[in-house]
Amino acid sequence: MRLRALSGALTLAALVFPASGLAASYTLGLRPSADPATVAAAVERATGVRPTSLTPVHALAVRASPARLRGIAGIAWVERDRLRRVAFVPTDPLAPRQWYAAANHAYDAWEVPPPLAPVRVAVIDSGIDLAHPDLAHRIAGSKSFVGGTAQDTRGHGTIVAGIIAAELDNDVGIAGLSPAAELLVAKVVAPNGTISVQAEARAIHWAVDHGARVLNISLGGLRDPRNPSRDTYSRLEQEAIAYAVGKGAVIVAAVGNADQAPQTPWRFASYPAALPHVLGVSALTRSGASPAFSNRDAVYNDVAAPGEDILSTFPRSLTAARAACVDQGYTPCATDDFRPPDGTSFSAPQATAVAANLLGVRPLLRPEQVTAIIERTAVDANDGTGCRACGPGRDAYTGWGALDATGAIGSLTGTLPPRDANEPNDDAGEDAYRLYFPAGEKARFVKASVDFWDDQDDVYGIFLHHGETLYVSLVPAQRARMALALWRPETVSISDLARQDLRVRISATPGRRERISWTADAPGWHFLQTRLTAPTGTPVAYRLSIVRVR
Repeated sequence: MRLRALSGALTLAALVFPASGLAASYTLGLRPSADPATVAAAVERATGVRPTSLTPVHALAVRASPARLRGIAGIAWVERDRLRRVAFVPTDPLAPRQWYAAANHAYDAWEVPPPLAPVRVAVIDSGIDLAHPDLAHRIAGSKSFVGGTAQDTRGHGTIVAGIIAAELDNDVGIAGLSPAAELLVAKVVAPNGTISVQAEARAIHWAVDHGARVLNISLGGLRDPRNPSRDTYSRLEQEAIAYAVGKGAVIVAAVGNADQAPQTPWRFASYPAALPHVLGVSALTRSGASPAFSNRDAVYNDVAAPGEDILSTFPRSLTAARAACVDQGYTPCATDDFRPPDGTSFSAPQATAVAANLLGVRPLLRPEQVTAIIERTAVDANDGTGCRACGPGRDAYTGWGALDATGAIGSLTGTLPPRDANEPNDDAGEDAYRLYFPAGEKARFVKASVDFWDDQDDVYGIFLHHGETLYVSLVPAQRARMALALWRPETVSISDLARQDLRVRISATPGRRERISWTADAPGWHFLQTRLTAPTGTPVAYRLSIVRVR
């Protein structure tokens, strides 16, 4: 609910009253020792109007000029009655059954549907029901990467799309969570149910090239760092994600369900949620607990949202098989696999909707700002909110906590998280951001940011000639534990434990400034690494000063 700030209370002790006033309703706050009946009688004598008791509140209400209340003993303060408005309530008939919208405070930031800038949102999934009355007008484009059209024959993608972008306040069906969203539909699920990373990567590129600012990826592959033989990491997938981030897109992905893992619960988020710059979303039950099916992860689980009994749209061709079901085109009439829909797949689009709304309000936000806002405005999950397994602060079950759509929107009036226009630059080689020096210039200055959970490393490429000396200083904008390192041109990855000998300089002192210097013994692109080595409550902005001297 949007609450307008009250005017300052008017106290009799200070004799502060409006000079005049119409016969509006005024509240009279009584002193603790005052007898309401005695004060009421005095008010009636002074104004000619009998006041009304606000029992059990120790106060009275009266329609009279406040100037006529001067000098009446027992009154502590006077204020004009204020009006409040309820939060926007969609008129869509199934909206009252969308418990997850209330849990996320999806509409509480607005009194009426807001005029947001349109934001293209890609749903990379099984397609959607392209002619669904709650979705058809929200589609900006569609393409299948597995042959045929983007028509959904399974239901999964239509559920996801409905959560995000079902037509709002149209007296039909459900209410989508993002009035800003325009859908780009990318079908990547083959008829046999398989999902090729090649299809996924092509879909990501297509969506970004067609203007997607947010990508929802409610699919995943097993991550098991303890057993590389079954870990499904894909360089192709990571490069596609990096391409999208580099083009300014926010990536939201489900952390995955343990029914697809070797055991329940599973300790690791799925790919692509377990990749840099991806907002990983886990599930919550109605009671606020973390369900056993929701994958845990101390690093890649960023935020949680409702993930059980999710009411949404469903392909009408599939609900027709249950002809007696009243809610045709919606999940109460879905096939057995999705009646009701459960899983982190349906938690992720709730966060996607918040991301789209943030961009609808502030189109110039960068991806790292959007994800930081969603994470840092989440409501900490703990025993008091229903998650007994969750400790205080960030945890492996819910990340930063429960999604709060209104908190995220409200934070836009405050200080925004720092920007980092050089992302993605998480490793050496082609992944580094190359710093070029204008002709005749010896110095470069860089402003950027790091985040322990989402973007721990920034890497810059700097070309040095033989005998050229490099001086670098790093200054974070807040107290933080940071390190600065320089790597030789042969470096392929700063994470390669077998080649740590290629790191020629490192500075990780307790102070607020890190410094290194190096004289090149061979020409080539050297790699400068900044790292945030300990968690912080917010992303850390920093400044690099880089000087080359021959």
